[in-house]
Amino acid sequence: MPPQQQELPHLAHPKYRPDIDGLRAVAVLAVVVYHAFPKAVSGGFIGVDIFFVISGYLISTIIFGSLAGSGFSYGEFYARRIRRILPALLPVMAATCVVGWYVLLSDEFRELGKHLLASAGFVSNLALWNEAGYFDTAAESKPLLHLWSLAVEEQFYIFWPLFLGVVWRARASLGRNKLTWWIGIVAGLSFVLNVATIHRHPEAVFYSPLSRIWELAAGALLAHSALRHTTPRGAINSEVRVLAGLVLIGLGLYFIQKEKTFPGWWAILPVLGACLCISAGPLTWLGRNLLGSRVFVWFGLISYPLYLWHWPLLAYARIVENGMPTAVIRGGAVVVAIVLAWLTYSFLERPIRKSNDPATVRWLLIGMVTLAVVGTAIFARLIPARNSDPTLQAIASASTDWGYPDTMQLVKRGGEEIYKIGAGSKRVLLLGDSHIEQYGPRALELARTAPEQLGTLYFATRGACPAIPHLSEDRDPGCAERREHMETFARSADIDSVVIGGCWACYFDVGEAPPSANAPAPDHYYFREGTTRHMLRGGDGVERSFNSLELFLKSLKSAGKKVYLVLNIPVGDGFEPKSMISGSRLGTLTAPRVDPRVMLTASQKRIHDRLQQIAVASGAIVIDPMATLCNADGQCLRTDADGIPIYKDGTHLRAAYVRRFASFVDPAITQSK
Repeated sequence: MPPQQQELPHLAHPKYRPDIDGLRAVAVLAVVVYHAFPKAVSGGFIGVDIFFVISGYLISTIIFGSLAGSGFSYGEFYARRIRRILPALLPVMAATCVVGWYVLLSDEFRELGKHLLASAGFVSNLALWNEAGYFDTAAESKPLLHLWSLAVEEQFYIFWPLFLGVVWRARASLGRNKLTWWIGIVAGLSFVLNVATIHRHPEAVFYSPLSRIWELAAGALLAHSALRHTTPRGAINSEVRVLAGLVLIGLGLYFIQKEKTFPGWWAILPVLGACLCISAGPLTWLGRNLLGSRVFVWFGLISYPLYLWHWPLLAYARIVENGMPTAVIRGGAVVVAIVLAWLTYSFLERPIRKSNDPATVRWLLIGMVTLAVVGTAIFARLIPARNSDPTLQAIASASTDWGYPDTMQLVKRGGEEIYKIGAGSKRVLLLGDSHIEQYGPRALELARTAPEQLGTLYFATRGACPAIPHLSEDRDPGCAERREHMETFARSADIDSVVIGGCWACYFDVGEAPPSANAPAPDHYYFREGTTRHMLRGGDGVERSFNSLELFLKSLKSAGKKVYLVLNIPVGDGFEPKSMISGSRLGTLTAPRVDPRVMLTASQKRIHDRLQQIAVASGAIVIDPMATLCNADGQCLRTDADGIPIYKDGTHLRAAYVRRFASFVDPAITQSK
């Protein structure tokens, strides 16, 4: 943190350390390069964890110094936080909102309004956590997504001064060294929560402040250690520390990938690395000549506004290009972000931070409240997007038309949380991925209009988790465990019928070439046989998976269950509602009338026929959506007679269609007359 003039009287300020600004530069450049060129540094997102350690160290140093001196002032502390955070944040949020009005569709702009409101209240991490799931909007299309980390920090700053103040005042009875002990307990509990729940609740662990506290508390432990031990460390000791710290950070940047469960145990690399670098002090050779160099310090000084500006620019580039922009565009966005960061730091952030005018804080708060009001108005559709033509909106709104689980009851069966609806005598377990979830609205509609016909339904689903034993994908380690528990539940006396479905084409419509490292998720599925992996793409895993499905169906029949197999729905880019929109987001968007049908591919027809053979061979009852969606010539519906999409995206039916027309699933979920 750069030196400041005219510091507030009751807040101590740590001595300026260029090496910490250099460490900030490492963190922000890692994040920016990762977001712009993800192949260049696969673990660049760990820069956020480095920021957490730095923030915990600096803020705790201020708090400890104030508590040991003339006393800590909460009013001055938060006033300084406002001066530190808002001067750069307000223009970024405002600019993101204006650009969003121009380029986003109505539903996207409304989501931006919600994120603007959440960011203004520093709860965007909680909003994103609530949204997280299989059908969450792609992260790359959320221009304010990156503010989740700022929200975590500010939530930490609400309770941390209170916690330290209470423990500090009680140190006479607890013992001076007990302060470290209490901080360690908080950090330890947070870390245990992180590693214990990362596989079952990865989104919660990623966004929750409770599972991130340990990273900031690690910096606090450094700050308290520095307060207690003022004797400089030996030169060799310090050099080894900073070198080890940089090596750990480098290992994290190289080995950690977004597919790994993070933070979890992996976060130890950047957190411990940052701690070692900070604890080494500013006088090491690497601290002076690398981290403390002019280039690193300069990037460290603009690190905060650079972090704020880079993501909206990259996100809007992706939205405008309707996919990954070219390297030139991404590189240009990074250059623009650096220029904007320097301008923001030079003409807004630094002057306002130095100002002692009490009105400054008031005006900054008024600006944030204004943005919150604007976000509320956008979310309430009081401020429409530029692209708000009703025809466009009718198409765009399909992407948000999902209806699962809605009002279903969350229950625990077989050691897993699943959803329940209905109270009929026929007890039905529905197993599969989101392609079973998509029929939830039909069950809800029957519960509303004909509850006496509906059985007792248990939706034991998980997005992208196929209901085929031994079919796995490393990025969801919780899938196999949940599936095993539900297989046991399916065979129990509590279940009469089992319905199995999935996005079969998503898993099995693959070619013979092995997947590349950056191939999409379906290409990474494999059939596990002992310790051997049989890849679906480029291997013999497809045939083994079909055989496993048939054996599973037969085992359920042997257990006395009535078994249903739900076959494919047609999927593909042609069914994606937004593919029906033409034009440029920077110019004019239109929604011309399109052919209501798309030709089913030959490969999907083969998968459909093979599944039908498996159902017949195993004695399962076939539920065939294509009999409703496709004609004899293989032409499959993508819109209704009015040109309104019947799909939510390229692979799922929308709730409005399912409620009215997915009666083909009724035999499986209703009771016999």
